[in-house]
Amino acid sequence: MPIVAQSTETTDWVSRFADEVIEESERRAPGKPVVVASGLSPSGPIHLGNLREVMTPHLVADEIRRRGYQVRHLISWDDYDRYRKVPAGVPGVDESWAEHIGKPLTSVPAPKGSTHANWAEHFKAAMIESLAELGVEFDGISQTAQYISGVYREQILHAMRHRGDIDAILDQYRTKKAPAKKQQQKPLDEAELEAAEGSGAAAEDDGSSGAAGYFPYKPYCGNCEKDLTTVTSYDDDSTELTYACTACGFSETVRLSEFNRGKLVWKVDWPMRWAYEGVVFEPSGVDHSSPGSSFQVGGQIVGIFGGKQPIGPMYAFVGISGMAKMSSSKGGVPTPADALKIMEPQLLRWLYARRRPNQSFKVAFDQEIQRLYDEWDRLDAKVADGSVLPADAAAHSRAVRTAAGELPRTARPLPYRTLASVADITAGHEDQALRILSELDPEQPLTSLDEVRPRYDKAEAWINTHVPAEQRTIVRDEPDAELLKSLDEASQQSLRLLLDGLAEHWSLDGLTHLVYGVPKVQAGFSADATPKELPPEIKTAQRSFFALLYHLLVGRDTGPRLPTLLLAVGQERVRALLGE
Repeated sequence: MPIVAQSTETTDWVSRFADEVIEESERRAPGKPVVVASGLSPSGPIHLGNLREVMTPHLVADEIRRRGYQVRHLISWDDYDRYRKVPAGVPGVDESWAEHIGKPLTSVPAPKGSTHANWAEHFKAAMIESLAELGVEFDGISQTAQYISGVYREQILHAMRHRGDIDAILDQYRTKKAPAKKQQQKPLDEAELEAAEGSGAAAEDDGSSGAAGYFPYKPYCGNCEKDLTTVTSYDDDSTELTYACTACGFSETVRLSEFNRGKLVWKVDWPMRWAYEGVVFEPSGVDHSSPGSSFQVGGQIVGIFGGKQPIGPMYAFVGISGMAKMSSSKGGVPTPADALKIMEPQLLRWLYARRRPNQSFKVAFDQEIQRLYDEWDRLDAKVADGSVLPADAAAHSRAVRTAAGELPRTARPLPYRTLASVADITAGHEDQALRILSELDPEQPLTSLDEVRPRYDKAEAWINTHVPAEQRTIVRDEPDAELLKSLDEASQQSLRLLLDGLAEHWSLDGLTHLVYGVPKVQAGFSADATPKELPPEIKTAQRSFFALLYHLLVGRDTGPRLPTLLLAVGQERVRALLGE
């Protein structure tokens, strides 16, 4: 018996959608599992924007599971879609892949060096691995398998019988009327297809409008495998279909009741699947909100198949640091796998859980990741001490666990920025890293790097892959004798105060107190004085003191946090570099 208790987090978007989806599912299919869906096209790297297509229904499905209901989260792999273009920047791919444009994605060779059977499987594999790490439970459906096995045969024949009704719906939204039938003997060429995307004019979206009229079905050529085909005749009674390929000149007549090498056009395919699978909830991108878009048109076409349009929000774009929007047509766009190399799954889940679907956000690959981790750790502490707000508690809960249980986590989650600094300074020397990290808290010394994994490994990966070489930290081999000789009396005194306190304050907290306290003591104040008790010029003095230390230790104005840097360099070497 399902647990029907409603969530108390009234400001939590996931709970609100879960309430609506449960109610709608009971109305449409009482007593049956709730069905939510996502669709992904493995036409190239599946990026972090695409991940929102999965995370939005995943979070809702997981909330419904927590309440005791059975849920199916379907991910339709649109691997029977046509190969549209050669994406730029994909390793192992060159312009020779252009010869495969128009074929199903599962008929295109995988990039050179790949161990996967074809193009689609290559890009699906990386996403499947990332979803497993993120704790996303789903039922994957290959559209290639569905179509070539004949699963949709009755739906295809039904669409062909009702092609006039479908054409009439599509015609309401066409912004560019089709030319006269006698002039439209060929499908649009590749350039026109690209230009017409989203306009309602593309043959790929609408279907074939040749001399024989409109057809919502597109055969893949029996000779060259491409979809540059036009249906020239069709008989509803016998299901005999004749098509011609403009790419290679091949033509043939087949019985559609037995033919499995083709698919419904996208604007018909999507609503057909809604009806076939009984989808209750599926989000869509903001690009589907315009008149004539696949989602809007599908809402009418789904009725032809006896189904209803799913409920679900339009979701906003996901940015990457300075990028305003991601496009899967370009290579080099960060994927979930890229993000999971530098951040724990909990943090990535949290980024998608804490923002409503219609709110855009950015995934940080630059210095901002350190601030995000600080924010996450503060939230973690509030959850632990019970001071967290309800909506924040809900987002945290969705980040750290699913209905199946807790995600694996770092046993001792030391600050990410500290771990990154240590990884930077030690340049891969684990024994050095362990020495430094064990001195952060002398009362609870670290005994193994495993205690700070996987967070340490993520921070190290970020340092090695996303921090420019000129920003990496290289500790001086020898003291800067010239600079030390040129120091005035006040600067020399500041170094003496620091050196005198090193041994007593040799821990992360102790060194933090020491380096901030030296300028206060020099100005005649207590090292424990708070900012409110100090004049503004103390901050200026602190900045000057920090810059001096950075110059003497690493030859730059800035660097990792000084307490971490001092621990990393070690007492003996610090004393030498500071001129003792």
